[in-house]
Formats: sequence, structure tokens, C-alpha cells
Amino acid sequence: MRTDLTRTARLLLVLALSAAGAGAAAGCGSAEAGGTEPAPRSDARAQQVAKAWDGSRAAAQWRAGYHPVAPVVRLPGTGLLRDDADRHAYEIGNFELQGKLPAAPGGNGRVTWPGGASLTMPLMDAGQAYRTLDHADSPGPRLTVTGVRKGEMTVATSRGPATVPAWLFTLKGYAGPLKRAAVNPSRPPAPPIGPLGQDVPADVLAPLGGLTQVAGNGRSLTVVAHHGSCDDGPVVDVLETSGSVVLSAAVTGVDDGPCTTELRGKKVTVRLDEPVGDRIVLDAFTGRPVPYTDGAGAAPAGG
Repeated sequence: MRTDLTRTARLLLVLALSAAGAGAAAGCGSAEAGGTEPAPRSDARAQQVAKAWDGSRAAAQWRAGYHPVAPVVRLPGTGLLRDDADRHAYEIGNFELQGKLPAAPGGNGRVTWPGGASLTMPLMDAGQAYRTLDHADSPGPRLTVTGVRKGEMTVATSRGPATVPAWLFTLKGYAGPLKRAAVNPSRPPAPPIGPLGQDVPADVLAPLGGLTQVAGNGRSLTVVAHHGSCDDGPVVDVLETSGSVVLSAAVTGVDDGPCTTELRGKKVTVRLDEPVGDRIVLDAFTGRPVPYTDGAGAAPAGG
């Protein structure tokens, strides 16, 4: 269905939908954040966000936590499923369980980093882990789980690679297990700056959809940026400081003519002057760390 929308109405729709998604991923504002900020230019806003976070208590809390920047699910062997049917079953979450899952273990597990740093976190039980995989009820092809056991896996995090407790699911027809991390990410700290309001035009600044990849050398980031059906797509600018990488997304080439109201996501790769290291990747619009989004499926094999 096509709807005649003015440029302003269309951009507000994009912002409203994007901000709703960002809020669901990162949570609501807090008293510490000071509520909604006015609408500055994108470069000034990025500087404000960097200044608020660099050296803040929130930044220290973030660096002390467990924040994955890669998938927490690893497929068997080389990380490639054997055919299109199995790949489709995995993508939509169509699994079948043969037998029983282990009883809930209770207690905590330890996340460890090279050098000896560690963090004690609550363990999810096998049922919880299985339900993150099996969330469809389709009559089509399924991946069959024939056994589950405790184990470990390596997950890329904002602090570098971490060894985390995992549930290892045996899949029918595969020699190695599917691994699923048995701990959830740490709760994000209350941000030291508030989000922008939804009256900011999307060709000035818009919220990001999420972080999908950090390059192995840390010199580039891939994020999901939103745009509409009557524009030239999104662009993402970067401001680098010693403590943060602030990303500013916007929509370019907006057309004032008739347009559908759909919201599209596009992956955009941002090159950095220096490796990201332990710097916090921030969204200029929300004023919050950009949440990881598992948009690409499983992680490479290993761990």
C-alpha cells in the first residue's frame, strides 16, 4: 500500500520505529541520564556523548562487565550446516528435542579473560538455553537435538575473547556439538547522557539498529542503520576519542514524493583510525552503547 507522506512525516515515522527498537534493546532512560536532550547538530551531539561517557562511572561499569560483540551460538565443526534445509531450520529456530534436558544446575558460572580477569555470573539452565534456539513451530525441516551436556566456549567481548560456560547440544547428523553460552550479558549501566527526542529529522541524526561485527584487527565496525524506501540509504559518521567510538547515523537523499512507510535496515561498515580496543562503541542518538545484534547467524568455528 502506498501512502502520500510529507518528508517530515516520513522521517518522523522512521525515527519512531527506530527509537522503539533501540529502546527495546537498550532499555529506558534514567534519572541519571537527565531525560531527553535537545536536538543539536550531529557532530556537536557526538562530542557531547563522548564527553559525557569518557572517564565516567558508567564507562567504568561497562568495562567491568561481560558484553559480547559476536554471536553467543557456535555451530558444529566448521560452522557450516550441511544443506539448505538445516540452514533454514536454524535461521527460523525450528528444532526438535529427542529425550530430556538436564535438570537446572542453579548457581553461578565464571567468565574469564586472558590475564586472569574474571566475572561471576548466574547460569541459565539447559531449558532456557534451548528455548533461545527453538522458537518456531513450523512443519518444515528441523534440527534434532539428541543430547545436552555442560562445557565451555570462547566469545568475543568488549574486553577481548572470554571463556564462558556453555551448553553443548548434540545435533543428529553432526559430529561436533552446537554451543550456546550459558550466561547472559551484563546489564548496561545507566547512561550519563539522555537520548534525543523523536522530532529530530532522520537526515540529521537517527538511532542505530545494532552492532553486528567487529573486525578481527579492531579497525572496523559493522552496524545496522535504518532508512526508508524513498531515500539514498543511511550513512554513519564516527568520532573517535581515547575512551569511546561515537557513531552518528543519518539518512541521505530523502525524496519528498509518495513513499511507502516500510523501515529498512542496512549494514554499514565504519573504518576506524585506531583499533577499537576497550573503547565503548556509542550511539550518538541514544547516548548509549550500541547493542550487539546477531544478524549474521553463528560465529566462526573454534573455542
